[in-house]
Amino acid sequence: MFNDIHLGPITLHMYGLMIAIGFISALFIALWRGKKKGFSEDTIYGIFYCAIIGGLLGCRLLFYIVEIPAIIKNPSILWDFRNGYVVYGGIIGGIVASFIYIKRRKENFLDYFDLVMPEVSIAQGFGRIGCFCAGCCYGAQTDGPLRVVFTHSDFAPNNVPLIPTQLMSSAGDFIFGAILLFYASKNKVTGRVGAMYLMLYGVGRFAIEFFRDDYRGSVGIFSTSQIISFGIVSAGVILYTVLTKKAAK
Repeated sequence: MFNDIHLGPITLHMYGLMIAIGFISALFIALWRGKKKGFSEDTIYGIFYCAIIGGLLGCRLLFYIVEIPAIIKNPSILWDFRNGYVVYGGIIGGIVASFIYIKRRKENFLDYFDLVMPEVSIAQGFGRIGCFCAGCCYGAQTDGPLRVVFTHSDFAPNNVPLIPTQLMSSAGDFIFGAILLFYASKNKVTGRVGAMYLMLYGVGRFAIEFFRDDYRGSVGIFSTSQIISFGIVSAGVILYTVLTKKAAK
């Protein structure tokens, strides 16, 4: 759409800028909420560093797994870092890295899991706006009234009316973030906010995949992301149920 904005000699890449805005917004909200709850500021900073590093590694690793047949044919894909990042890999990688970090600090993972996951959803909302600016993660062709036409995208087909899946995903992520923040203010059982994120995001991602048209790998009739969504939602349901039953006892 308009990924590069030129301000004199300076060029702003909107995709990267929106991701940065998302991370910074998430960090400041987490610090603000964490201070009210008495959580360690150092731990929160550490979680976000781990989320960035683990997320980037996870994004790339899952991309390699999905693209194994293509990599066998063209090994140069391994060191082409201009694209090839899978969001689900980032989520999983970020959670795993943060889990290891928090356990090494001998703190309660579920406390911080509840704290940061609403902010993660908000960060994803900004990230999807970046996807829209770049034209990646684009939707299927449509004749409906809800559509967007890219003219200078390196990813989406240009001059073709497409479903604006990026903006739909962004709106969903912001809504999920708001729901989670509200739920966190009412919830009394540690871990259920994080579990709720897994369920909300997994269901939302599964649904939006039906409207996308970019290549994301597939297993039968489902995309790779939809298969992962099954696991993410199941993990959320199990975690929520176990924690609720444990609290009831």
